[in-house]
Amino acid sequence: MGRGKIEIKKIENDTNRQVTYSKRRTGIVKKARELTVLCDAQVSLIMFSCTGKLSEYVSPSTTKKKVYEMYQKTSEVDLWNSEYERMQKELKNHKETNMKLRKEIGLRIGEGLDDLSFDELRGLEQDLDESVKAVRDRKYHTISTQTETYRKKIRNLQETHTHLVREFEARGEYPYYEGDYEAIMAMTNGRAHLLSYGLQLGQPDLQDGDGYAFNNLRLS
Repeated sequence: MGRGKIEIKKIENDTNRQVTYSKRRTGIVKKARELTVLCDAQVSLIMFSCTGKLSEYVSPSTTKKKVYEMYQKTSEVDLWNSEYERMQKELKNHKETNMKLRKEIGLRIGEGLDDLSFDELRGLEQDLDESVKAVRDRKYHTISTQTETYRKKIRNLQETHTHLVREFEARGEYPYYEGDYEAIMAMTNGRAHLLSYGLQLGQPDLQDGDGYAFNNLRLS
């Protein structure tokens, strides 16, 4: 007794659908091999599962490229024309973007200014002012962060020394390196004063125009 006729429709169960695909894919590839051997046919087979997994087969006597070229020649259909046009359009857009960026960079270093109108020059000036302000803000932030880091290191050294001195005093001992420590701390404090002095020299007027106040950066 023959098998009943199977209704051809989408298999809703994911697992059953994958199992059926795997079995039938194997059968199709087997048939492609048989056609290649028995009939000396040139076969190119490409399949994608519902999950996007690729399966393919090409007769050993040919290549995918040769099969596609034969298809184009026989059917008079250009498979690559639309893709080529898309790539040409994309290349043109990239070239235009590149030229625009090169022009903007040139303007920012003073090239091609003769061709700009007064309004364009004023707009460029505003853009440059904003760029300078962003760089200045970042510089001041870096100075502030580094200064705070140095202050914490010095404070930690002072706390460590105080703790050690208290331990010696609790034992009734006296640290013999006290003179050396005082010299070291004097040197450290001297560096802190130099850092504060250097900040004042590097930015003599931190309160003008930009609204930055760095009076609290003193380490002493």
